[in-house]
Amino acid sequence: MIPVEVLKISYHPESRSYAVILKEITGDNCLPVIVGSFEAQSIALAIEVVDTPRPLTHDLICDVITGIDGKLKSVKIHNLKDGVFYAQLELESEKIGNRIIDARPSDAIAVALRMNTSILVSPDVLKQAGVKEDTIKDVKKLSKKPDLSLKVLKEKLKTAIEEEEYEIAAKLRDKISNLES
Repeated sequence: MIPVEVLKISYHPESRSYAVILKEITGDNCLPVIVGSFEAQSIALAIEVVDTPRPLTHDLICDVITGIDGKLKSVKIHNLKDGVFYAQLELESEKIGNRIIDARPSDAIAVALRMNTSILVSPDVLKQAGVKEDTIKDVKKLSKKPDLSLKVLKEKLKTAIEEEEYEIAAKLRDKISNLES
């Protein structure tokens, strides 16, 4: 298995969805994984370590894993069949033993980022669907926050104001100000 990291998230206009670009840590191959907008937002929030007032689904999954004194050992994108990626969560816990849980790659990536866990890709999958980093337009390492999250934060700010959650709105406003400066 080849270790990868999230290089960037970009909008994919043809499918009206987002592409999470995974890049080999020790190489120049990338794997674009198409994900929905909810998953892209969740991945962006995990990259930025943004706390939400209530747990999102991916936060809940992490809480369940830690609640059973478990550890997420790795996330593996292990298969590509008919254009669909398949992933697994590799869990370890004294209470339940070692388990492999089937997952969508988008969900697996969101959970791995929250739990600081390795993301691994099968060499066969990378060979079938991988592209060289220099073929991806405007590739920039996520040293700065992705643009997607600024949009997400502004939407959350609007919602917080509408729901009169002013303390949350103030925190979101401050995060937006920091990103924009």
